[in-house]
Amino acid sequence: MAEDRQGGGDRRSQRPSNGGGPRRPARSGQGAPRSSGPDRARRTQPRDDQDFERSGPPIPPDIEAKQLAPDVRSELLTLDKSTADFVARHLVAAGDLLEDDPEAALAHAQAARTRAGRIAAVREAVGIAAYHYGDWSQALAELRAARRMGSKSALLPLIADCERGVGRPEKAIELGRSPEAAELTGDDADELRIVLAGARSDLGQHEQALAALSSPPLDRTRTGLTAARLFYVYAETLLALDRTSDALQWFMNAAAADLEGQTDAEERITELS
Repeated sequence: MAEDRQGGGDRRSQRPSNGGGPRRPARSGQGAPRSSGPDRARRTQPRDDQDFERSGPPIPPDIEAKQLAPDVRSELLTLDKSTADFVARHLVAAGDLLEDDPEAALAHAQAARTRAGRIAAVREAVGIAAYHYGDWSQALAELRAARRMGSKSALLPLIADCERGVGRPEKAIELGRSPEAAELTGDDADELRIVLAGARSDLGQHEQALAALSSPPLDRTRTGLTAARLFYVYAETLLALDRTSDALQWFMNAAAADLEGQTDAEERITELS
């Protein structure tokens, strides 16, 4: 995706919503009679650039293929130039829309997949867009596919959170015990801690959730979004255990770490004060 293949990080602390799920697009031509003769033959011919553009949502005219992150662009080198440009522009559009319009972002990512479904970065983009949109099943399938194809991103926290989303917190906890989980470091390891704590809380195991967040011990002097979210979830878990004064302190720590104001820690402090 545009400059940020991971995406979705600031949503991992939220319990996924299992209600309803997104609408999936109808299968093209479902129920229609099979074509034959010249018409069918014409459909087998290579598609030109206009055909490419019609096969997905409109791409804003200011979006160019060169805006795609270089590491993702390198994965498109196996494609012919027209296809690579088509895929790249849809991926850039998906990245741009991810936060404000995840449904449109998913449509762009799916359009890229129609032309490059065997490329790990493309499947990863679809998975991340589906994750933001709340389609946990599709996100899980796409992220697993990207991992099988050799994605270089640390997808395990997202995959574990999708397991929560489809109602399998035990599976998320199991993934947290895997060798792959043990290899995570830095923010990726913290993201998984947040997800595993959420899975424990899903099961009503708040003490175990607190333990998951406390190992290794939290450093309250850290700043940045990941630290803020880690402190925030720790505060929420304390609150679930009726440790209100401790929770208030950790909401304060979250607010201090949240340099860009991306959490509502300040509001929680006001509520509890």
